[in-house]
Amino acid sequence: MSPSGRPRALSLMFLLGMGMASERINCPRSCSCQYLEVNCTGQQLQEFPEAIPLDTRQLILAANNISYLPAVELSFLADLVYLDCKKNLLGRDLDFTFIGVAKLVYLDLSFNNLTQVTFSTFSHLLSLVVLKISDNPSLVAIEKDAFANNTWLSHLDVSRTGLTFLDTSTIQDLPNLRFLGLSNNLWHCNCSFLDFITWMTESNIHFPDADDVTCYTPESLRALKMPAVEAQLHSNCLIQLYKQDYIFLCLAGFCIFFAGTMAAWLAGICAVIYEVHISKGEEREEEETVT
Repeated sequence: MSPSGRPRALSLMFLLGMGMASERINCPRSCSCQYLEVNCTGQQLQEFPEAIPLDTRQLILAANNISYLPAVELSFLADLVYLDCKKNLLGRDLDFTFIGVAKLVYLDLSFNNLTQVTFSTFSHLLSLVVLKISDNPSLVAIEKDAFANNTWLSHLDVSRTGLTFLDTSTIQDLPNLRFLGLSNNLWHCNCSFLDFITWMTESNIHFPDADDVTCYTPESLRALKMPAVEAQLHSNCLIQLYKQDYIFLCLAGFCIFFAGTMAAWLAGICAVIYEVHISKGEEREEEETVT
């Protein structure tokens, strides 16, 4: 090697060594780091790890004991596209947690303790394609407009949660949705749920474990699959009247009859008074004419 090329080679080796040392220094404790990826799976972490490289694209925090995701620390990872937080203890309100990771494409929050999903939970994730929130038994509510800003969402899994109801507009307004997991939930199949069941049977979306998408309540429909439930609810909700419906119709009819009777009675009294007044006026005119 020529004398002039030797310093150049030494400089290159120095820079590579510094880069590798920097990568090791920036890697969070108990985690493994590769190019643009930080993996902290199964490390019994109690809190969000510190010193995550700012250029991280893929962050895996699965199988830990993390109960809180700090929005500020997450916002430093502006290039993050993949976040796996399954099998943790996340249960606190997640509203505005992901405000600084707008490039996120994949988010796994399954096997946690989530209780609700509001508009503010995922509204800043405009590029989100895959969202997994299955196996959250405490998840009992998803707001009607919870996914209004997630128009790129293609894969959504809400299986094995505490959900009893899901508004049809929450799902049908997602133009790119292709996969929807709904199995083993506590669906309450009443007349309010009929629109959602009808949408399910008519849509082209793939429902994995479709045989496990069944009613939990009422008791008469428990374990029935959605196509069979749809036919029965159509019969019950669109044709049959319940006891309270008959009571309402009877009360309405009685009120209309009573109001009509009273109106006719008042009209008759007014007519009689008018006739009496007219006849007295005519009698006075006749008496004045005679005199």
